Amino acid sequence: MATTAQEERDAIASVPTGLFIGGKFVTTERTMAVTDPSTGETLCHVADANPDEAMAALDAAAQAQPSFAKIPPRERSEMLRRAYELLMAEQDRLALIMTLEMGKPLAEAKGEVAYAAEFFRWFAEEAVRIDGGYMTAPAGGSRFIVRREPVGPSILITPWNFPMAMGTRKIGPAIAAGCTSIIKPAEATPLSMLALADILQRAGVPDGVVNVVLTSQPSKVIPPLTYDTRSRKLSFTGSTQVGKILLEQCSKTVMRTSMELGGNAPFIVFDDANIDEAVAGAIAAKMRNIGQACTAANRIYVQRGVAEEFSTKLTEKMSEYTVGRGVDEGLVVGPLIEQSAIDKVTSLVADATKRGARIALGGTAVDRPGFFFPATVITDVPDDAEMAHTEIFGPVAAISVFDTEEEVVDRANDTPYGLVAYVFTEDLRRGLRVCEAIESGMVGLNQGIVSNPAAPFGGVKESGLGREGGLTGIDEFLEIKYIGVKM
Repeated sequence: MATTAQEERDAIASVPTGLFIGGKFVTTERTMAVTDPSTGETLCHVADANPDEAMAALDAAAQAQPSFAKIPPRERSEMLRRAYELLMAEQDRLALIMTLEMGKPLAEAKGEVAYAAEFFRWFAEEAVRIDGGYMTAPAGGSRFIVRREPVGPSILITPWNFPMAMGTRKIGPAIAAGCTSIIKPAEATPLSMLALADILQRAGVPDGVVNVVLTSQPSKVIPPLTYDTRSRKLSFTGSTQVGKILLEQCSKTVMRTSMELGGNAPFIVFDDANIDEAVAGAIAAKMRNIGQACTAANRIYVQRGVAEEFSTKLTEKMSEYTVGRGVDEGLVVGPLIEQSAIDKVTSLVADATKRGARIALGGTAVDRPGFFFPATVITDVPDDAEMAHTEIFGPVAAISVFDTEEEVVDRANDTPYGLVAYVFTEDLRRGLRVCEAIESGMVGLNQGIVSNPAAPFGGVKESGLGREGGLTGIDEFLEIKYIGVKM
């Protein structure tokens, strides 16, 4: 059942709209509008921080850090467990807020809330497993003690496309490790993070441990935070271009960083693949979040012998998607985040067709309020097309044909990015061989979704540094200290 206008108003009204600093929601002189991308209408106005207000958040985090680091791991674990339970209990409300501010279908938004909650449950379990070491020096005469300690106040910058899960993926390990934080969500989607801050406070996270700074001028607000020596860690999810700027800023104080940046995921279908499973995998990898995901299948390579069958079946499935608001029922292609996203996708499609690609489905922006582009399939996309070298970030499946394994591996690796890849084949040996040859931090073998809180998420080359989630995710927020003891 589609939501009512009153339900939508109530969901938005349930969210605080101030900065969250030192355990309090704080109003600011400036505000910024939050827009529903499915209508272009303003949902509400939220606080808009200046550099001084952002520094107040760092003051709160730095002040809270010593005492929070001393809280027993079990207590930190229980905070995260309570937050997990609150997220799951309020899944419907949180999902509606997310759909209204960024457009994804409501069913996907509910899935993201559950996914976000899992990071809190996972890191609640990891909080009590932070280990160290004790050994005798090889030459005798002393002992080595190795401790893992919280890195300290952390700057966490999250994107608009997964506004809650990308927050919990950073906040979870920070709290588990004993780190305070300043979170800067994307200006397009602040409401999910504000709702999350409220939940963390209700879960018993001490004042000053988690602070949320909203701003329409990140280029002015973030540098003072990164240049301050009290900031010890920066974790960023976003574009490679912005990531490089942040790395340069962090170099001033040699701040520890982790980056989850852009992608250009190849999706490879061999002629022995189960085509129905490959089509289902392509739908999952392409249409998640309306194609607005760094893990989205960007370049779909299909071996010549099955190219026609795959393209036909994928087009049939994609044609079942209708354009609509994320709160509508059915298989919905919700809005892209803003007009510039429509302009980019339109330009990429025009460039591909100019170079010889053929449109099998869709291909033209929808003339209606909001920012809509329909499910689109393009075949015979040449390697010199712009969409073969940049993230499409829209519901466009770009299909190319290949002949040999060696050829497709070379083409898949011909990119500065290396976040994720997908391989479909019934030959296990070939599958493993190709997975090992692909230059990517993650590979899905016969599956179209790889993200899991229990697995390490991250890329190689210009797709990032470090890993989030899994057994290694908490390491990003811990420093190793060696203590030598003379005996």
